[in-house]
Amino acid sequence: MTIFGAKLPRSFVCTQPRCKRLKEISSLFHFDAVRDIIFRGRRVVRSFGQPLLQAGGSWNSPPFPLVAPNEPLEACLLAWVCHLSLRQCLAFRIRHAMSTSSSNGLLPRPSISRLQPDVEVGRCSPKEEEDDDEVSTPPGPFDITHTKNASIETLKRWRQAALVLNASRRFRYTLDLRKEEDKEQRRRMIRAHAQVIRAAVLFRLAGERQIGVGPNVTPPIAIGDYGIGLEQLASMTRDHNFSALQQYGGVKGLSNMLKTNLERGISGDETDILKRRNTFGSNTYPQKKGRSFLRFLWEAWQDLTLIILIVAAAASLVLGIKTEGITEGWYDGGSIAFAVFLVIVVTAVSDYRQSLQFQNLNEEKRNIQLEIMRGGRMIKVSIHDLVVGDIVPLNIGDQVPADGILVSGHSLAIDESSMTGESKIVHKDHKAPFLMSGCKVADGVGTMLVTGVGINTEWGLLMASISEDTGEETPLQVRLNGVATFIGIVGLAVALSVLVILLVRYFTGNTEDASGKVQFVKGSTSISRVVDDIIKIVTIAVTIVVVAVPEGLPLAVTLTLAYSMRKMMADKALVRRLSACETMGSATTICSDKTGTLTLNQMTVVEAYAGRKKLDPPNDSSQLHKVVTSLLHEGVAQNTQGNVYVPKGGEDVEISGSPTEKAILLWAVKLGMRFDVSRSESTVLHVVPFNSHKKRGGVAIKRNNSEVYIHWKGAAELVLASCTRYVDLNGQFQPIDEEKDFFKQAIDDMAARSLRCVAIACRQLDLDSIPADEESLDKWALPEDDLALVAIVGIKDPCRPGVKDAVKVCVEAGVKVRMVTGDNIQTAKAIALECGILGPSDNTSAPNVIEGCVFRALSEKDREQVAKGITVMGRSSPNDKLLLVQALRKGGDVVAVTGDGTNDAPALHEADIGLAMGIQGTEVAKESADIIILDDNFASVVKMWPWSHHRSEMAG
Repeated sequence: MTIFGAKLPRSFVCTQPRCKRLKEISSLFHFDAVRDIIFRGRRVVRSFGQPLLQAGGSWNSPPFPLVAPNEPLEACLLAWVCHLSLRQCLAFRIRHAMSTSSSNGLLPRPSISRLQPDVEVGRCSPKEEEDDDEVSTPPGPFDITHTKNASIETLKRWRQAALVLNASRRFRYTLDLRKEEDKEQRRRMIRAHAQVIRAAVLFRLAGERQIGVGPNVTPPIAIGDYGIGLEQLASMTRDHNFSALQQYGGVKGLSNMLKTNLERGISGDETDILKRRNTFGSNTYPQKKGRSFLRFLWEAWQDLTLIILIVAAAASLVLGIKTEGITEGWYDGGSIAFAVFLVIVVTAVSDYRQSLQFQNLNEEKRNIQLEIMRGGRMIKVSIHDLVVGDIVPLNIGDQVPADGILVSGHSLAIDESSMTGESKIVHKDHKAPFLMSGCKVADGVGTMLVTGVGINTEWGLLMASISEDTGEETPLQVRLNGVATFIGIVGLAVALSVLVILLVRYFTGNTEDASGKVQFVKGSTSISRVVDDIIKIVTIAVTIVVVAVPEGLPLAVTLTLAYSMRKMMADKALVRRLSACETMGSATTICSDKTGTLTLNQMTVVEAYAGRKKLDPPNDSSQLHKVVTSLLHEGVAQNTQGNVYVPKGGEDVEISGSPTEKAILLWAVKLGMRFDVSRSESTVLHVVPFNSHKKRGGVAIKRNNSEVYIHWKGAAELVLASCTRYVDLNGQFQPIDEEKDFFKQAIDDMAARSLRCVAIACRQLDLDSIPADEESLDKWALPEDDLALVAIVGIKDPCRPGVKDAVKVCVEAGVKVRMVTGDNIQTAKAIALECGILGPSDNTSAPNVIEGCVFRALSEKDREQVAKGITVMGRSSPNDKLLLVQALRKGGDVVAVTGDGTNDAPALHEADIGLAMGIQGTEVAKESADIIILDDNFASVVKMWPWSHHRSEMAG
C-alpha cells in the first residue's frame, strides 16, 4: 500500500475499507505539502511518539488506532495526524509556515526547479512547460499579435529583449511577472495548508469511527443575542465539520441560533444588520494600500539617465561656483537640476493619477451585485453588504459570495477549483452541505445560509494575502517596446560615438573655447578645468541618450489606454483587459445575443393559448376551467426560480427572477394565482433547472393528497413535441395528434410577430415510481415524454431604442452584425428585421438564416465556408456560438462576442473581444470577458468604437 508516495509494508494492519479511506484522504493532499509534513513529521514522531504511545497503552489503541506494531515512521505519522485535534493541526501548520516563510511573503516559496506535476493546481513540470513553449515560440520577441492568452514565457522573452533604462516605470502598468509567480506560489501553499488541516481532521474522524469514539464537539457559546460565537461558526464551516453541524441541530438549529428565518431571511433593518456586522464581521477583506505620491516620486528618479544627469548637475554646480563664483557659476548645473526635478515631478503626478484611476476600476470589478432574501422579499445588494445569517439563492453561473451551509438544493454542483485547485465538480446535498466563498455554481439551484464572511473565510484570507495585479500587455505596447529598443540602441551607439570623438578631440587640443583659445593644453590646464570640461562632454552624450531613447513611449500608450478606459466607463463599458481597448477598434464582426442586448429585456405576456382557444385578453381567467387554472398556478409557482412578494399595504406585487420568469409569474398573478398558497399546497421532490441545451426546466411535486405531478416549461416547439395530450377548456385531457398542427401554427404566428413562445405542460405519475431514497431521487431524470399541454404564451420583448441606428453605424463602418440566439428561428428572424440586422430584401434562407443544429452538424471545413454568410442563428446552444467564433476566426475575422450565461464562457474566452452583460450576465461569464457592458445595451458596444478605433490604427 502506498500513501503520500511512501510505500508501507504488508505488515501494516488495515482493513480494506480503512485502506480505501486512507487513499481517498491522501488524494486530497498537495504533493509538496505531503512531502513536507512527512519529513518534518519524522522529527515530531521521534520526539512525541513514545510519550503518546505510553499514554495510549498500545499501538492498536488510541492514540494510534490505524497503526500496527513496528511500523515505519510514515505509518506512525498517519496515526499521529489522526490523533491530532484541529487546533493542534492548525498550530502545527502555522508554526511550520512561519518558520519557513520568505522574507517578503506569508508562506514558504518552494523551489521552482523541484516542482512536480500537479493535477490539483493545474501546474505542469518545467519540462512540460518548455515543451509547450517550443510549440508556441514566436519568430521574434516582439512579434506578439494577440496578448490575450500569451504565456508567461512569451512575455518574459520580449521584456528581456527590450532595452530599458527605468524598468520600474517602463513596465509599471504591465503584468509584474515576478509577483505573478509569487502570487501563484502563495495561492498553492494556502490551498495546500488548508487541505492539510482538513485532511487531518478527516483522518482523526476516521480513527474515531474505527474505535467507536464519538466526536468531541464543544457546545456552542452564546455571543450577545446569538446562540453561537464567531470562532465556532467559522471553524465549523472552514473544517466542514458535519458532526458539529448535527450537534447544533442541523441547518434549522443553526438558523435559530443566528436568528434567521429560513423562508424569509433576516429582518433586514439597519440595527439588525449593524449588530450582525459587529458580531460576525463584514464581507470585506483588507486591501493592500495603494502607493503614496512619495513612492511615485522615488520611482520616477530611478531612471539611469536621470541619475547621470543629477550627478552631472551636482558636479557642474560645484565646479561652476568654484571657477566662476556663485553669482554666475550655478547657471549650468542649476538648469540641469531644475529640468530633472521638473521631469520627476510631472512623471510622478501623472503616474499617481493613473494609479488612483486603476484602483477605482478594480473596486468596480469587485463590487458584485446579488439578490438575497430579507424580510420575505428578494432585494439586490452589493456583495460587501452581505452579513452572517443572510439567505442567498444560488443559480447556475453565480459566485458563492460567502461561506455557508446549504439550506435546500436540487442537482447543485459547485466548481471549487478556485479554492482547492481541483478541476472536478463537487455535488452538494444535505450530506455535504458546506459551501466555500469564491467558488462557482456549475449546475443546479439551491439556497444557502451565510455562516462566514470576509476575513473569516478561506477566500477572504486568500484575497487578503494576494494583491491584485491590474497590469497587462497589449499588442501595441509590445510593438512599441520593440521600436523603443531599436531606437534606443541606435541612440546609445550615437551617444557613445559622440562621447569618444569629443574626448579624443578635447585631449588632442582640437577644441577651442568661446574666445578662441585651445581648451586643453597639456601641463598647463588645471585639473578642475579638465573635470568641468569632461562633465560638459558627458552631459552632451547623456542628453543624446535622453532624447534618443523613447523610454516613455510604451508608458504613454498605457496612459492613453487608461484615458480610453475612463471614457468607455462613462459609456457604460467596464474594461477588464487593456488589450481589448485596442482590439475592439479592429473588429470585423460582432456576434450578438438577442435578449437584453438587442431588446429591452422587459418582457410581457401579450398572447396566450389554452386548450384550443386563444385567450383574449390573455389574463382573463374567466375563460379557463378551474382544472386548467389549478394546473397553471401550480406549474408556474413551483417550476420557477423567481419569487412573488405581496406588500401588506395593498401596494403592487414585487416579482423577482429572470425576465422570462417575471413575465410568466405576473401573467399567472393576473390569472388569480396566490404564489405562497400555491407553493404551500405541494412539496417539491426534484428540480431540473432550465439550461440552454435542453431549452426547458422541470419540477416534480407531491400534492398534499399524495398525488405526484411533473411540470415542464420551456421552448414551445420543443415542449410541444413531447406532448401526447392537451388539457381542453373543460379541464379534460384530450389526445393532441389531430390538434398539433393548430398549436404549431399558433407558435409560428406568434414567432413571426417577434414573440418569444413558451409552453407549459404537465404529467401525472404514480407515487410508486418515485425513487424512495434521497440519493436516488437526486439523480432521478424527470420523464420528458407523454406530457399534457396546458398553455402556450407569447412574450413580447421590444427592441431597444437606438439599436437600429447602432446596427446601421456598424454596417457603414464595415462591421457585420450577426445575431446568435436560443430563441425560435422565426422569432429571431422577426427581431433581426426589426433591428436592421436583416434588410427587407435580404435572403432569409440558409446559410444567411440558419438553426444551430444545422450548423453544428456540418464538417469543420464546411462550417468555415458557411460561417461567413451567417447573419442570424436561431435555436443555438452555447457550443454553437463557440463553433461559429472558431470558424470566423479561422477565416480571418476579428470577432467580438456578447454573452451572459455560464455556458457562454468558452465563446467569450475564444473570441478576440469578449463582451459580457453587466445586468443579466453571470459571474462566470464576466470573468471570461474582456469588457463588461454595464447596461446590457448593444448601442453601448458601438459607442466604444471611437475610443478604440484610433488605437487599433496605431497598432496596425
